Amino acid sequence: MFDELNEENFILFASRNYNNPQCTSIEEFNDDILRFKYLKRLFRRYINDGDLQERLILNHIIILYNVFGIKAANKMMFYKMDDEYWPIIKTFLVYLSYIKENDLIDIPLDKGIIDVLRKL
Repeated sequence: MFDELNEENFILFASRNYNNPQCTSIEEFNDDILRFKYLKRLFRRYINDGDLQERLILNHIIILYNVFGIKAANKMMFYKMDDEYWPIIKTFLVYLSYIKENDLIDIPLDKGIIDVLRKL
């Protein structure tokens, strides 16, 4: 059923993989789902203006991976993000050790982001 994510099964997949013991309402789940939209906006800002909000991006990614788990969050992240953002995503995920550098070998790392993350 979840071999491939689509708009029809995304929320069901997310809800089945959601693990937040402190969640008391559907609004909190929806807030966590909105983090994908916030990340997309931050990635777009980086591409268009060169403005990298690395700490905010890291915070959103860490929260998503904490509540959905690495395997599910990886699947959801690459489904929700446009292909043009994949090098950005991969760079952050390698930095956080959520994927290995030699995973997804057809997606390059973003050298500008690497330089910024090395200074953290």
